[in-house]
Amino acid sequence: LALIATAYRLLNEDLPFPGWYALLPVAGTVLVLLSGGCGEQTNGRTDRHVLGPATALSLPPLQWIGTLSYSLYLWHWPVIVYAGMLTPDLTVPQRLGCGVLALALSVLTYHLIENPARRGAWLTVGARALAPALALTGAGVAVAYANAHLATRNIGPEQRGIEQAAERPSIARAVDKNCLADFQTVTPKPCMFGPADATRTIVLFGDSHADHWSTPLIEAARRNDTKVVTYLKSSCRASRLSTFNTVLKRDYTECDAWREQAISEIIRRKPRLVVISEFSIGNLTRDLPAAERTAEVARWQAGLRSTLQAFSRAGVETAVIRDTPINASFAGSCVARTLWWREAPSPHCDTPRAEAANDSTAATERAVVTSVPDTRYIDLTNQFCGPTTCHVVISGKLAFRDRHHLATGFAETLAGPLERALF
Repeated sequence: LALIATAYRLLNEDLPFPGWYALLPVAGTVLVLLSGGCGEQTNGRTDRHVLGPATALSLPPLQWIGTLSYSLYLWHWPVIVYAGMLTPDLTVPQRLGCGVLALALSVLTYHLIENPARRGAWLTVGARALAPALALTGAGVAVAYANAHLATRNIGPEQRGIEQAAERPSIARAVDKNCLADFQTVTPKPCMFGPADATRTIVLFGDSHADHWSTPLIEAARRNDTKVVTYLKSSCRASRLSTFNTVLKRDYTECDAWREQAISEIIRRKPRLVVISEFSIGNLTRDLPAAERTAEVARWQAGLRSTLQAFSRAGVETAVIRDTPINASFAGSCVARTLWWREAPSPHCDTPRAEAANDSTAATERAVVTSVPDTRYIDLTNQFCGPTTCHVVISGKLAFRDRHHLATGFAETLAGPLERALF
């Protein structure tokens, strides 16, 4: 039981799984099963002095829970999921209330559906036994279809607008989804936007946080007879910083190889300007102990400086765009939820600037950038944030498609500010 409890406390989406961590719940479950008869004696009576999982699980309340276990297993997940959709960050009393609701539903379905179906005499006839199985299968398919139909078609215009804003890809990915290279790719795939014979070239270089700037950058470049060439890769910073990839669940060596090739190719192009943006290191280190956070920030500073110096030594000017704020919740889901409750998105979906914008990390980044010749720092944070609050709906538009990627419709409105900063 201790192993199972430890697994419950420690396992999360950032740990490599499956892996040795999977042994914790598996070993705990096996030991519980093996200890099932530890309290039984040869005379057929249970020795109450022998303590163990079997003794605890033989208590009447737990026996009652065990009787309802299958119904409870079926009900607990939808109750928790839908409660979380309607009310994010459930409090402890609310979570307990979800448990009570799931238990009540389990009691009802156990007595009204499960027991009558299991004990019905007509099920003993072989051919008849197929009928409920077929009926339940058909009902499941019908419910799934109806749910999908309702989820995708029977929604209001406001929710539809939110859905479309969140799903619309950046300009670069709309032209070719491979413009943002996947995790396994190691060879850069540059994409070009604008007139091929343009005399000026701007390169956009970085991860998905550079990609979402492709939308306003391509428009700003078009206004100035400049072509844009993108070098973009998922979760791969322009900074020379080796990282662990939580999707691949290992060191992200493909990023290191891709980055070096990209830097070499960009230098050979001799663009007028390289524009860099990347997921802020501050968003990854905010929960680390102070010593680890300091070490990681130092590694990132060195990596960023190394990349900027490579371009500077080659005579290539560079501009670093400060990273976008990171919101406390998924913007689209939060806004849709507030509309469902018939409330305004602000303040429910907005995030305090101190949490979202991480001004201290930005100051560190600015210091690195301005220390390297031929580099400049572009800060458009005030387009998202006021003095104290960062917003997810700005001028009636959804600003983010998740917690930290720009929604393309809003990104289009940033072409003017970005043009003034770069041209």
